[in-house]
Amino acid sequence: MLKCFVLVSILLFGVLIGMQQANQGMLKMKGYNDPELSGAFSVENEQTGELEASILGSTVTSQDLQKKQEQLEQIEAFNFFSQIGKKFAGVVSDGASSLMTYLSNLINGILE
Repeated sequence: MLKCFVLVSILLFGVLIGMQQANQGMLKMKGYNDPELSGAFSVENEQTGELEASILGSTVTSQDLQKKQEQLEQIEAFNFFSQIGKKFAGVVSDGASSLMTYLSNLINGILE
């Protein structure tokens, strides 16, 4: 899971860098600064001291992130696939345990 997260993070970062490079290429090709062509990723320091990030044109502030985190903490989501996985793991574990007990009893019966 950690490897997958790291790989996806690296790829996302690479896409953002590529979009920024494409934007700079468009500006060079056009020959003048067009205000409609904004960067893919920008971070600005506001007068209040807070950082404001803009990712693909949508602004993200630390207050937005805190609100989203609070919402996620309030929502106790039921993960259907996790529950199915736990039940399946229990069935497989019980089946393997029963099989081992049966084989152990069978081998002990043959050896006696």
